[in-house]
Amino acid sequence: MAQDISRRDFLKLSLLGFLGAGFSPRPPFRDRAFSNPGLIGRITTDEKRAPIYRRPSLESEVVRETSFDELIHIYKELQVETGDQISLWYRVWGGYLHSPYVQKTYYKLNTPLNRIPDCGQLAEVTVPYTQAYTYTPYEGWKKSYHLYYASNHWITGIQGGPDGLPWYQITSELSETLIYYVPREGLRPITNAELAPHSLHVPAHEKRIEISLAEQTLTAFEYDELILHAPISSGLGSKQEPPEGTRTPTGNFNVTSKLPSKHMGYVDLDTYPQGDIYTGVPWVTFFIYETGVAIHGTYWHNNFGHRMSHGCINMRNQDAKWIYHWTTPVYDPPYRDHCDWAVEGRGTKIVVR
Repeated sequence: MAQDISRRDFLKLSLLGFLGAGFSPRPPFRDRAFSNPGLIGRITTDEKRAPIYRRPSLESEVVRETSFDELIHIYKELQVETGDQISLWYRVWGGYLHSPYVQKTYYKLNTPLNRIPDCGQLAEVTVPYTQAYTYTPYEGWKKSYHLYYASNHWITGIQGGPDGLPWYQITSELSETLIYYVPREGLRPITNAELAPHSLHVPAHEKRIEISLAEQTLTAFEYDELILHAPISSGLGSKQEPPEGTRTPTGNFNVTSKLPSKHMGYVDLDTYPQGDIYTGVPWVTFFIYETGVAIHGTYWHNNFGHRMSHGCINMRNQDAKWIYHWTTPVYDPPYRDHCDWAVEGRGTKIVVR
């Protein structure tokens, strides 16, 4: 019987990336492993929007450009006043990083599961990113998506990976044929206790959400009492609404359906860059299902309070998770699983102004 992947092997396979072509049944692994228990920033853009500056100012000298998916140790967080605004900066080696395109991450390894329920196990990525692989008899093992910190994925099986050790099989909700494999220690199984709905004692019609596009905020109410006020990032604001444009629609809506994990953006890495592909978007609460407009967690920017999206309401992951579990429709135990993707129905009122 195969042994579990060790901590060192896991870091080799998933955190630093696989070297070599990656198309043979046994791709060579030559990279050096390291671990760091501290805060690490992942660069989420490859458009020269996240340079390292000499001082915490956009007017300062640029020390160097960073690259997409680069991992950088964060030594300190700073709140910097610029005029009437306060911006977040990170002290890093050689200078300072502005926060909008930096995802804060950690290395948190997990005890692997040896058995997966028949209808899958929802899990969260707990490392900056892990390299997924696909397998076909014709091409062997081939590099696929990066699965990012705080994204959610459905584990649907365990199979020997490119190193011959047990890896998780991941199945996308987009298609039962979209399957890939990752080392096990980088995914944390989400427990049933975490998935319990909130405020079941409050009648559904006494819950509502108000979204202000002008203030870039979301406010949740129970019995007209404010219980959550959080920053958002709405659509960038072209003249058209999704799917043709990026303007978040205004009006009165209701939650239509919810998914704990959603593939957004493109699918084909051979045609589109990883930065245009969003696997495992967490805690998705649709309110215009036909055009895909939803409230959801976000791991590809850290610029909440400013317009950033293609029409959806981007939120911090913890806020999107709270909204997901608080809104109706709710699900009856046991939690809806891979065999029954969505929670559907006419749910909580959402007002977008």
